[in-house]
Amino acid sequence: MSDHRLPQPDRPWVMRTYAGHSDARRSNELYRKNLAKGQTGLSVAFDLPTQTGYDPDHVLARGEVGKVGVSIAHKGDMHQLLDGIPLDEMNTSMTINATAAWLLGLYATVAEENGVDRSQLKGTTQNDIIKEYLSRGTYAFPPEPSMRLIADMVAFTVNEVPSWNPTNICSYHLQEAGATPVQEIAYALSTGIAVLDEVKARGQVADEDFPKVFGRISFFVNAGIRLVEEIAKLRTMSALWQEIGRERYGVTDEKMLRFRYGVQVNSLGLTEAQPENNIQRIVLEALAVTLSRDSRARAIQLPAWNEAMGLPRPWDQQWSLRIQQVLANETDLLEYPDIFEGSVVMDGLVEELTAGARAEMAVVEEHGGAVKAVPYMKARLVESHRDRVARIEAGEQKVIGQNSFTETEDSPLTAGADGGILTPDPEVERERVEALEEWKAERDSDAVRTALDELAKAAADDSVNIMPATIAAAKAGATTGEWAQTMREVFGAYRAPTGVDSASAPGEREQMAEIRRRVDETSEQIGHRIKILVGKPGLDGHSNGAEQVALRARDVGMEVIYQGIRLTPEEIAESALQEDVDVVGLSILSGSHLELIPEVVRLLRDEGVEVPVVVGGIIPVADAERLREAGVAGVYTPKDFDVNRIMGEIVELVGQRAGAGAAA
Repeated sequence: MSDHRLPQPDRPWVMRTYAGHSDARRSNELYRKNLAKGQTGLSVAFDLPTQTGYDPDHVLARGEVGKVGVSIAHKGDMHQLLDGIPLDEMNTSMTINATAAWLLGLYATVAEENGVDRSQLKGTTQNDIIKEYLSRGTYAFPPEPSMRLIADMVAFTVNEVPSWNPTNICSYHLQEAGATPVQEIAYALSTGIAVLDEVKARGQVADEDFPKVFGRISFFVNAGIRLVEEIAKLRTMSALWQEIGRERYGVTDEKMLRFRYGVQVNSLGLTEAQPENNIQRIVLEALAVTLSRDSRARAIQLPAWNEAMGLPRPWDQQWSLRIQQVLANETDLLEYPDIFEGSVVMDGLVEELTAGARAEMAVVEEHGGAVKAVPYMKARLVESHRDRVARIEAGEQKVIGQNSFTETEDSPLTAGADGGILTPDPEVERERVEALEEWKAERDSDAVRTALDELAKAAADDSVNIMPATIAAAKAGATTGEWAQTMREVFGAYRAPTGVDSASAPGEREQMAEIRRRVDETSEQIGHRIKILVGKPGLDGHSNGAEQVALRARDVGMEVIYQGIRLTPEEIAESALQEDVDVVGLSILSGSHLELIPEVVRLLRDEGVEVPVVVGGIIPVADAERLREAGVAGVYTPKDFDVNRIMGEIVELVGQRAGAGAAA
């Protein structure tokens, strides 16, 4: 057999579709259909209340139940979600972080009650809390106890669920937050080191088993559109991870040293304008993680073409699955050794990225490691994202259909009555609240109380592994909100840094000079600096857009009030009143805009705060009209990439209000 062909083609990667919405019953139907279409693993999307530890009846869950994933409040929901799916055969990925210990506890409980021993379970819990503080925002507890929960899960799975990946270090959202390839590599690997050091320090895994700990750490990465650079990035991560294993942790087993990663390709680059272009973007990004055999992904899930517009339909997700199947079954990419071996370009790029990543990891280490370096890393990501946005605004970075080649035919993909997206049933939240009441009424309340008391004791004793008490609470019938509230009472509350205050001043760009002049002019007209409140109502933690608006407002001379994520409409209205702001900017990407935005507008009016409200997010055209009818002055969606234009319109709104006030 020739050296340029493999004796046998490689097995394809695990093919997943990131799916789940509404409730367990509807999601179970979706999973069964996806598996019947040839999907080879499950990837569970949970709704924001489940991700952040709230039951469907909590005030912060308003408008969020079942929106971006499935609502799972207790073991009854998990039973229904997995009904008819053989857990001893299935490889299940759960995108869950702050409440990962709880969801794994529910999964293990359901398996046991279905006669499957936990040692047979295969899958992954994402469980990377550092990136939640940096980019995605679904944290629940402070950093130190959160790291303890991760370390407890690692020890528990290595000892009792040997085929489970207990943590999936997630650089995906770092790139979504603007990370350069060097930052993505450095911050992800630094997080891996922080987790491993914490597991070692807790001493719940025997020294001789520590290579197994290293071997069960997996990664979840992002592949962007810069195809060649992305391939080099993954080859770099693979080499550096093996180096860390050998040199820092003394791992010698080649199998344990492998850099194991799954992928969802880039959603940041998907456009609402000419959305059909997203298909070729997704295909090219899938090639970035499959072409290089030495750093090929172990599992892939592709976004749907319409994710910049709203929730994908089953057909849209099928299209993304078929892309993977064509790549694996029709092309010849699984038939060859690594096609980049000996490439001058690839070797040079890897060398460049390696040097940059080592330097940045050293800076993180100087800050005390990944946990203590969160404020530093957050500020650097906000700055990198600002640079990306500015390049697109200036046309230096071309985005086809958005800032170049914008002449277009109407897309037949969006011409249907549904606008090309899925709208969850608005009755889901009411149904889930009623179902929760029924569950609580029928369970053994004394058993739940006892289990939660034991859970609190375990949480308070740092030497105890949290998983046995968590599984006991799951078996007793405790809820997601009860588990998380027990943890909050022991661990305390936490609000992550926004990165806006500590971001450096921008480089001088000509296009900002005019908007600064207009801000100065209007500020003089109203007698003080324009003051803007940027707020994120509800549980949506995707704060990248809000941060960039807050940062740009600051950079063009406005006074900015930005308190970060996870605020109730009441808190936002109260803040607008207390701070005496001139304009309110709200950001929601979770689909809960129709429930939460009109409520903020109503509360502002009730408080007598007559200021313009502008909104940004993934908002369908019909919903934008309804928001305007509710009193919103401006609606911005991903197609509105020119932040200076948005700033100009905000200044105009403030000026108009001042003029109207003077006239009155």
